[in-house]
Amino acid sequence: MPQFYTTQNALLHAQTIIAVSVHVLPISIALSALLIFLLLRELFAPPHLRTFSQRKQYHLPPGPSGYPIIGSLLQWRHARRSAPALTKYLSTLSTHGEMTTLHLGSRTQILLNSPRSVSEIISKRGKITHERPPMPIASDLISRGKRVVLLPTTQWMEGRRVMQHLAKTSAIKTYTEMQEFESTLMLASYLFRPAEWYLHHYRYSNSVMHRIVLGDGLVKRTEELIELQRVTIQFLKMIGESSIEFFPLVTKIPALLQPWRRGMEKIGREHRDVFETWWRPVKRMIEKGTAPPSFVRDALLHANFKYRGDDEQAMYLALSAISAGSDNTRMILNTFIMAALCNPEAMQKARDEADAICGGKAERLPLISDIDAMPYTCALVKEVLRWRPIVPVVPPHQLTQDLEFEGYHFPKGTEFLINSIPVCNAVDKP
Repeated sequence: MPQFYTTQNALLHAQTIIAVSVHVLPISIALSALLIFLLLRELFAPPHLRTFSQRKQYHLPPGPSGYPIIGSLLQWRHARRSAPALTKYLSTLSTHGEMTTLHLGSRTQILLNSPRSVSEIISKRGKITHERPPMPIASDLISRGKRVVLLPTTQWMEGRRVMQHLAKTSAIKTYTEMQEFESTLMLASYLFRPAEWYLHHYRYSNSVMHRIVLGDGLVKRTEELIELQRVTIQFLKMIGESSIEFFPLVTKIPALLQPWRRGMEKIGREHRDVFETWWRPVKRMIEKGTAPPSFVRDALLHANFKYRGDDEQAMYLALSAISAGSDNTRMILNTFIMAALCNPEAMQKARDEADAICGGKAERLPLISDIDAMPYTCALVKEVLRWRPIVPVVPPHQLTQDLEFEGYHFPKGTEFLINSIPVCNAVDKP
């Protein structure tokens, strides 16, 4: 009998444990999930939003609430898939006011939606808003830490010092002559191959930049031009494209645990290899003393300038200037054609102004020296730039210290983005 009762008691005890476990297990899972969620939120939230860190009370402009941990990152990435979607999304965000707060993963970004907010934050307070935030994908891996436009201040100032050579009066005169020569070739190309007008734009813009930066006329195969353009477009798309950019903490783990790293490094090597095919011939001519005048010969690699970067940094500085200058000009010229087709009456007024200066029978082409006598054409060019901004969102600026501005209190590390479309459309607003 004692043994019978012992066995019976054990069974009852086991049943009790199972019954309790059935009720407790879901609670344990829920508590574990909640603990993991709180831990992730604490790790990945922007510093000023972390619950257990010492923080001040900050007051930011209004904006969409977003989701826990990721904020508005899903909507941001979805909008970036196409130009119309991004334009629509940015326009919607501008309805929050002159400034809109976006929480994107671990980063807090403030969209500047008006000319006044851009002037106040970026221009007047540039000493503390000039910095670039870390970009572990676009800058560190894709650009191998070499593209000046994404580098922090301590690293891009040397490149900027050398780039000032491009603004010298003597250099500008030389560049003007190059542009006039290349524009004549572009106009001739319109006549002989009108269906390829957009290709003429890229050849023109790239050739101008090639002459200015590398020093000789553009003698490149179409495949080489297409490859450089591909690299430029791919780089621009990668700025803010990867979700890793918005959770920089994950880049601190060992490289072996970063599955995305190998693919991004491969893209970075491909970009460098394309740059080298353009860089090596010019470098050899400079070493032989046969190179024509150029930014690279007369500034970047000239002994008097004493550029403190290595050869690869010099290559990235030169080719980045060509890539950015040629691609921006190409897009602007494409937009100009679109504007001309949509507004033929405006283009006729510009034609009449040019004819009045150059002769009714167009005895000569207008020159850059005629610019002061062509106010309507100058206004037309500026209107094209305002009408369709080629860069909807300018790469972010990062705040280097806390900032109080018109009732708002921004924490150090906040990023400011110029929302170009509403800014350009706000021409009648103060």
